[in-house]
Amino acid sequence: MRVLVVEDEISLAETIRDGLAAAGFAVDLVHDGVDGLWQATEKPFGAYDVLILDIMLPGLNGYEICRTLRGREVWTPILMLTAKDGEYDQADAFDLGADDYLTKPFSFVVLIARLRALVRRGAPSRPAVLSAGDLTLDPSERRVARAGTPIAVTPREFAMLEFLMRHRGQAMTKTAILENVWDAHFTGDPNIVEVYIGYLRKKIDHPFDRQTIETVRGAGYRIADDG
Repeated sequence: MRVLVVEDEISLAETIRDGLAAAGFAVDLVHDGVDGLWQATEKPFGAYDVLILDIMLPGLNGYEICRTLRGREVWTPILMLTAKDGEYDQADAFDLGADDYLTKPFSFVVLIARLRALVRRGAPSRPAVLSAGDLTLDPSERRVARAGTPIAVTPREFAMLEFLMRHRGQAMTKTAILENVWDAHFTGDPNIVEVYIGYLRKKIDHPFDRQTIETVRGAGYRIADDG
């Protein structure tokens, strides 16, 4: 399994390289964002199974690398490894296309387990713009439109709609929605899902006389294939 590590703390980067190599990974190491972006994009497609990015990097930070890669439709799984542990830092990383997030200091056992999980999951092709009929959602531009008419949604509404559209035609349970749109350890009222489904329907369906979001009794919610 080939891993690209982009980390500017040289001693830490070398420790990560040695630890991953001992676990059977083939590791390339760079110390700034510009080289990291070049390495991730100029290598033959599929050269890396997973990328490890620090956020605070010289040249280009990890957020910019992640956004650029996803904008170029490079879908190699990305794990952010950083000392920034704020919830908004993590939210920004996931919004820009990161697949996992681990804060320093970290356990090598956990790092290796997460990398292997990302590699098993793979890097499926992700369309630049999601669609269901004439409803479109652009993850990179954070835009939603119906037949070309822009629709203003909140960040949480956008996240829920994106999750449902990435699984178009499939019934998503309330638990799956909570784990992917809120948090795997969400402890609030699960009925918040129904509240946000209602918000979305008022914006993407009711004004256009559509029923894009379907309730699947006993199973959850799904986006109709035809929008």
